[in-house]
Amino acid sequence: MKEVYEFLKEAKTYYLATVDGNIPRVRPFGTIDLFEDKLYIQTGKSKDVYKQILNNNNVEICAFSNGKWIRINGKLKVDDRIEAKRHMLDNYPELRGMYSELDDNTVVLYFESFKAIISSFTEAPKTIEY
Repeated sequence: MKEVYEFLKEAKTYYLATVDGNIPRVRPFGTIDLFEDKLYIQTGKSKDVYKQILNNNNVEICAFSNGKWIRINGKLKVDDRIEAKRHMLDNYPELRGMYSELDDNTVVLYFESFKAIISSFTEAPKTIEY
């Protein structure tokens, strides 16, 4: 778990894929948090990405860093607890101008399960399952 988190932190930007009906949607994200041994992302409830995740919580993340790339596919679950939101926003204080753990828009989601594959052109792929 920690290796996946550290890879995404190092990459800074990852790409989150969802589906909108039968159309794939991909967008850049930058928030990643490790809270209570779970991998979290953050967005706003008003965004299409959140609505897409509610309709189909199967997502995939892809990121590239230091000559390696990671693909993570899994299922996201909403965590409405203020503590989880606060932890995320404390790690991304620049978001506090747009989000608060007390507002009705901020949402954090965690992977209830995932499979990550770290690959490169020089090493065998490494699989991490949670």
